[in-house]
Amino acid sequence: MQNHTEELFAGSAPAVVTSERVLYTPSGFARTSLGYLQEIGTLKVHRPHTAGRKNLTSFLFFTVTEGCGELTYEGKTYVLKKGDCIFIDCRKEYIQSTGRQLWSLAWIHFYGPNMTAIYDKYLERGGRVVFHPVYISEYLALHQRIFALAKSDDHIRDMKINSELDQLLVLLMSESWNPKKVKGTNLKKQNVLPIKEYLDVHYQEKISLDFLAEHFFISKYYLTRVFKEQFGTSINSYLMNRRVTRAKFMLRFSGEKIEAIGYTCGLGAPHYFSRIFKQMEGISPSEYRERWQQESNNV
Repeated sequence: MQNHTEELFAGSAPAVVTSERVLYTPSGFARTSLGYLQEIGTLKVHRPHTAGRKNLTSFLFFTVTEGCGELTYEGKTYVLKKGDCIFIDCRKEYIQSTGRQLWSLAWIHFYGPNMTAIYDKYLERGGRVVFHPVYISEYLALHQRIFALAKSDDHIRDMKINSELDQLLVLLMSESWNPKKVKGTNLKKQNVLPIKEYLDVHYQEKISLDFLAEHFFISKYYLTRVFKEQFGTSINSYLMNRRVTRAKFMLRFSGEKIEAIGYTCGLGAPHYFSRIFKQMEGISPSEYRERWQQESNNV
């Protein structure tokens, strides 16, 4: 860890940028198992300038706390203003430049073994490179907590930083969840909540996409797209999750034979039930029952 205040691009002329940052070196355990911090800081620009990076194994989240500027990322230029938040993959080239109202930024560089998949899911669910949250204070408070942890001598700070980064990702996933921005969507969409409610009640039954489309008077192609936009998963995945969850409950808390549970939960014949269950849980229904079935008063 290195904590310092610096003047960037300083010479005989006044400094272009002043910043306070912590360069953080996580433990080997954190690098392989956790989301970990690489660098965190704040900066204030004193003169117009442009800076950029590429091929950096990092993800960057920053907020514009004062002023305005621009970000160029993946061939698109975004106009940034006070209160905007930015979340990007730094392996791709990005260029940022301050506007006439010289800006101040608060940023976090971080990474982790699952970050690429998380960022892909963020984009898939409609997450945006630039967004303007309702409550910027939540993000700034997280930044302050992570900054304090990075400077501390806390012997479990890697775990605490991971927890705060998880909270940052939760905020990003929830507040930036924006189905209207998913490719191919429009503002006038039919609400498919009644279809989800139907699946919650009738998941044990044989249900096809054609049946749902006919029953609810909706195109099956439209239904497929809009269901995923609204609930973040496909109809088939939602059904399978509902069925397997019910099967797990019955395996633990009922005396039903495994063969019967498959049919009861809508997963059919034993071989199909076992295959789907193992795909989702990593073990067979019989192994799950053996490991988890306990008296009801056990934890």
